Amino acid sequence: MLSNMFHPVIGTLCLAVLGSAYAASLPTAPPAVAAHSIGGTVSGPAGPEAGVWVIAETSDLPSRFMKIVVTDDQGRFVLPDMPKAKFKVWSRGYGLLDSAPVEAVPKQTVRLQPARAESPAQAAQIYPASYWFSLIHVPPANEFPGTGASGNGISPAMKTQEHWISHMKENCEFCHQLGTKVTRELPNFGNPVDSWNLRIQKQRNPDDPFFAGDPTHAERNFAERMSNLMTLFGRQRGLEMYADWTTRIAQGEVPPAPSRPIGVERDVVITIWDMGGGRFFHDNTSTDKRNSTLNADGPVYGTATYSGMILSVDPKTGKEEDFKMTDASGNWGKNILTHTGTMDSKGRIWASDLVQYGNLSMGETGPNPTFCTDPGDKFAKYFPRDAKQAKLVSVFDPKTKTNTVIPVCFGTHHLNFDKNERLYFSGDTEVVGWIDVAEWDRTKDLSKAEGWCPFVLDTNGDGQITPDRTQWNEALEGAAGGEGSDLKGGAAGNAASDPNKDTRIAGFNYGMAVSPKDQSYWAAKYSPLVPSGIIRVDPGANPPLTCKTEYYEPPKINGGYRAFNVRGVDVDADGIAWVAFGSGAIGRFDRSQCQVRNGPTATGQQCPEGWEIIDTPGPKLSGTAIGTDWMYLTDIDHYNYFGLGKDVPFFPNSVGDELLAYLPKEKRFVHLRVPYPLGFYARSLDGRIDDPKAGWKGRGLWTGNSLVAVWHQETGEKSSLYVAHFQLRPTPLAN
Repeated sequence: MLSNMFHPVIGTLCLAVLGSAYAASLPTAPPAVAAHSIGGTVSGPAGPEAGVWVIAETSDLPSRFMKIVVTDDQGRFVLPDMPKAKFKVWSRGYGLLDSAPVEAVPKQTVRLQPARAESPAQAAQIYPASYWFSLIHVPPANEFPGTGASGNGISPAMKTQEHWISHMKENCEFCHQLGTKVTRELPNFGNPVDSWNLRIQKQRNPDDPFFAGDPTHAERNFAERMSNLMTLFGRQRGLEMYADWTTRIAQGEVPPAPSRPIGVERDVVITIWDMGGGRFFHDNTSTDKRNSTLNADGPVYGTATYSGMILSVDPKTGKEEDFKMTDASGNWGKNILTHTGTMDSKGRIWASDLVQYGNLSMGETGPNPTFCTDPGDKFAKYFPRDAKQAKLVSVFDPKTKTNTVIPVCFGTHHLNFDKNERLYFSGDTEVVGWIDVAEWDRTKDLSKAEGWCPFVLDTNGDGQITPDRTQWNEALEGAAGGEGSDLKGGAAGNAASDPNKDTRIAGFNYGMAVSPKDQSYWAAKYSPLVPSGIIRVDPGANPPLTCKTEYYEPPKINGGYRAFNVRGVDVDADGIAWVAFGSGAIGRFDRSQCQVRNGPTATGQQCPEGWEIIDTPGPKLSGTAIGTDWMYLTDIDHYNYFGLGKDVPFFPNSVGDELLAYLPKEKRFVHLRVPYPLGFYARSLDGRIDDPKAGWKGRGLWTGNSLVAVWHQETGEKSSLYVAHFQLRPTPLAN
């Protein structure tokens, strides 16, 4: 049996399961290193340690810089492409204590000697937050629906255990991980329930750099938000759940152990630069998603939401810059609060905006453009947008360092281009809106450049949408067949209320993409969280008259949903939609398999045959079949910019310190984990090819550590946020 451990494949798998490396009887010779590399070995008390991370960090450069690699099966490592600086180098691995750091410079080899963890609790201190989160005890399924304060303490709004878990994950983990040291160790304010009650009402110091530009909103909002969200559980019952969790951890309960990196996971190189001086940025962008060679070797940009800035760092030098977003026209206030950005074909950054206008609160602006309700505008005539405040979009030009603000007739959140320079947005509950950027560049006429389509299903099955909106079945939040449905006109279930009419659906649309196959718009219909689903909109040749919407929910099994809480969607070259679920799963949806796409039953549950639901590999919540993983968005590698293959989907697992890649042909996941500082929280990513001829060194994917509660990281109050460049070399020792 032991002889199998010498097999290069079986041995590696055994080591991953056991969480420790095979103890070789002879010391390992260090690898050869180039002039720009640092190499060495990692050996524990019993010998070489395979599959552990080696971290090099320096503050000698304009921005804090880190490089992270993984040891090979003999405990050897090479940190490639190290700039001229003095580095602190140490190792971290499951089952081990961190090694003592050593100083090193390029062309040097070092020997790292970690000690074994002395107990499971000591070993678990470096596990991802999601593993600690798996210890929480959610109320059992038979206690739902809740019966309120006079019953079982669970709010009647919690209809099923799925609703409780969705609320817990989506609304608590939206800003930070659950399971980090700061969340699992409870300050003593009395008994555990009272301590949790006081903890979630504690406010931050508004002078933190994180709040720069918007201290009033941040100071007021975060504590109020946490307290209000706890009340939605049924306040006492929610507090008791969290108090029980932290009490059991304090008494010594520990989570299951994760596996060490195996296979290609050991070939990953992660390079990190601080960006933004501690300011929270929601997303980063490095290139045009339609042209991965644009902005080659150029700065990486981030949209700093609360401080109203575009941030950047130059990977060649580590130089950081901040650009305050302003409105030269003076029409839209002083604080432009950016959310998500994407780069266009000219290298400009388009960003969806939140706004402070005068004394109005975040998200409010001045009045809508008049054409939003003008019957002379074809879009307004079809479906007027009469919101009292306009929503805004900003376009920032890095060449001139200037910003232009554009008012729009629809909500904005995430955004992506199609091949014809039409920039689509999510972020509305009723419509998908867009800007024809080529038209705007030519004319600066917003009434010509903007358009939108309401979400209307062809439920009468005639192949088109009735142009008279007074003839539609009207839906409130939810689709006709979904949980939380409320059709005006009365019918629920899996059919439209009047099968002779088309049906309008509503619900906040979130992570979105444009299909490279047919240029259709796809979005996560984020609300209601259970079940949620995905929307496809075909604008047709003459929108809005030719717009058609389709809606697909994850399939039901035994009365529940196979997955729920959809968050992001992207589409590969074959038209397959890849979907991120907050319930700890991903989905593969093949629309070509659907037998029904329109008609009175096409309201969500009409195409179970199109779905494949795949559980992600993280641990399950205690006593449930629901995983702790929580994916933020979805990104398809259309150009093989990382190296795992064309059209591989990536999912930021925001609570697992990692990006997850899924290999469709092999039907397996690849973990791209950031081991230090614990608390890595990615929201989105993109990929860039800097030099197509340079092999692995000329390409990679970019993401950001976009944790709202920056201080929740392992490094505490001194923490900063950063961008990370993931690359895949051919071997763990490639220089």
